[in-house]
Amino acid sequence: MSERTSRYYEDKVGTLRDLFGTEELELEPTSVRVADRRYPIIDDVIVLLDPSDPASPTFADDIRFTFGAEWLAFPDLLPDHRREFDAYFDLVDLVELSDARVCDLGCGIGRWSYFLAPHCREMVLVDFSDAIHVARRNLLPHRKILFFQADLMDLPFRPGFADFALSLGVLHHLPIPALDAVRALRGAAPQLLVYLYYALDNRPAHFRVLLHLVTATRRVMSRIRSQRVRMAFTALVAATVYEPVIAIGAMAHRFGASRYVPLYDSYAGKGFDRIKQDVYDRFFTRIEQRVTRAEILALRESFREVEVSPKWPYWHFLCRA
Repeated sequence: MSERTSRYYEDKVGTLRDLFGTEELELEPTSVRVADRRYPIIDDVIVLLDPSDPASPTFADDIRFTFGAEWLAFPDLLPDHRREFDAYFDLVDLVELSDARVCDLGCGIGRWSYFLAPHCREMVLVDFSDAIHVARRNLLPHRKILFFQADLMDLPFRPGFADFALSLGVLHHLPIPALDAVRALRGAAPQLLVYLYYALDNRPAHFRVLLHLVTATRRVMSRIRSQRVRMAFTALVAATVYEPVIAIGAMAHRFGASRYVPLYDSYAGKGFDRIKQDVYDRFFTRIEQRVTRAEILALRESFREVEVSPKWPYWHFLCRA
């Protein structure tokens, strides 16, 4: 394992020195030494987490467990992910990324980076859960990617280490205010693409009533650690709640009324495996924050420009520092 590790990073030492902002960096057989710190390399993943340090205020161990379990249960890249990638990147000119270093903050299994990698010069993938190892396997064909297991809010990299950064569906699960997390990341790159759960501010009132019921259920279910129970509940809800509601939305769509049916816009035409993944995410994550479009636009006090896409998924937006 150590020989393969060395070979993978031996042509990336210059990039590592630039990321960390120091020439005091050496590649060792099973680690990277940066000044007086050594970071282990496990299956091509550089581990920046220090288990001896007290828990970070931006780091929730139960969230790390949930997402590690989720991505180990749903490790595959799906055709639905390609369509979602196109939706998330409607504000981005991919041609402009051809010579860019792009950082995926909270990459999970690398589902967005997989489609983004061919468009950029190199990528930096960061995740605090074991999902980073799934991402490594999913992106095996690409050699221009560096993998880090780390707290994305506590990276030991230099300011402006990337040309473009993305954090899609991540910051609303942190134990700090999601919009404060966006502000804290403005030094990572000149452009930052973010997706945060929306507060249903562009939806009818009954959506928000249903959200309260779902939230009450989530708070109970997120305490369960048994993966067997989690997976059984996920399949049951996907089959008996999501799919029937989506079918009702499809019928309403014929009369131009699908916007009044929850779930339809998000899941119309998607496969059962993709639905199950989101059910798991929806009911087993303790921390969930939601923001309005107006709250996102208030980030203009911290960024030169904030552009919110009017399209699904709500809300994804591009910040320019």
